[in-house]
Amino acid sequence: MVNLRRRDFVTLLGGAAAAWPLAARGQQATMPVVGYLSSLTQADSVHFDAAFRRGLLEMGYVEGQDVSIEYRWITDRYNPLPAMAADLVQRKVTMICALGPPAVLAAKAATATIPIVFVTGADPLKFGFVASFNRPGGNITGIWIVSTVLAQKRLQLMRELLPKAELIALLVNRTSPLAEPQTQDAQAAAAALGLRLIVLSAVTENDFDQVFATLIEQRVDALFVSADPFLSSRREHLVALAARHAIPTLYEIREFVETGGLMSYGAVLREGYYKGGIYAGRVLKGVNPADLPVEQVNKLELVINLKTARTLGLQIPDKLLALADEVIE
Repeated sequence: MVNLRRRDFVTLLGGAAAAWPLAARGQQATMPVVGYLSSLTQADSVHFDAAFRRGLLEMGYVEGQDVSIEYRWITDRYNPLPAMAADLVQRKVTMICALGPPAVLAAKAATATIPIVFVTGADPLKFGFVASFNRPGGNITGIWIVSTVLAQKRLQLMRELLPKAELIALLVNRTSPLAEPQTQDAQAAAAALGLRLIVLSAVTENDFDQVFATLIEQRVDALFVSADPFLSSRREHLVALAARHAIPTLYEIREFVETGGLMSYGAVLREGYYKGGIYAGRVLKGVNPADLPVEQVNKLELVINLKTARTLGLQIPDKLLALADEVIE
């Protein structure tokens, strides 16, 4: 009798052990899946991806334990984004996080039902991402990193550094949805400050040499690089060319200055990605995107690289140094 009970117990134990993997697989199958659609390359998205995961963690989601993330990064151009978004929809992900305006446009076109959380520098209302900031409506909401309406302030800073400057060049990526509004803002700001502005475009890295050849030919006094994921992903190349041709250059994000660029003024991108992770966590917990107001990241910073200034033979005015949030020696 004892042996029988022991055999029954062993059999029962063995059956339970065999069932455990099935239960585990069932739990894995129900793990929510976030489709991560980025307008950046994988290499240039590392710090921002980490900030996003930090936001998710704050909401109680650990990648691989509580949530699975399907990453989609570009390799060069934005063209593959619509197909990437369609693939995520076909895979029936729980939600899509769209990072950067091209990715947001692709995600919004791909689905009207799967929840979308965006992180973008484009005005979500102006670009039609949402119906309103307080009540986004539909299946989409997110974080607006205010970075594309600061042209006048940036050109004022450039004039503070170069009071004799007359001709400024603006570099855009004409395939970006941000190119036209940024150009319009910069043109209006330049006119208000009495500056002449020429607009140049780079769609691929092969365009950079021609851009800088034009800058030299036109004898521009300074260059302003617009906010664009592709241009940001090639910041080392752009910074090197600006140094080689001794062109004072203003950028929109600090990452350029950390690479050796002269000066930047704009929003803190990592803050936006972090908040995007928090919003993704809230949606995973069941909050309807339509009920989540669009949050603005208004934290701005001025970063100056003194070493680069010295290399260019520039003396940074005390006023600019006093305004700077960070000075890189």
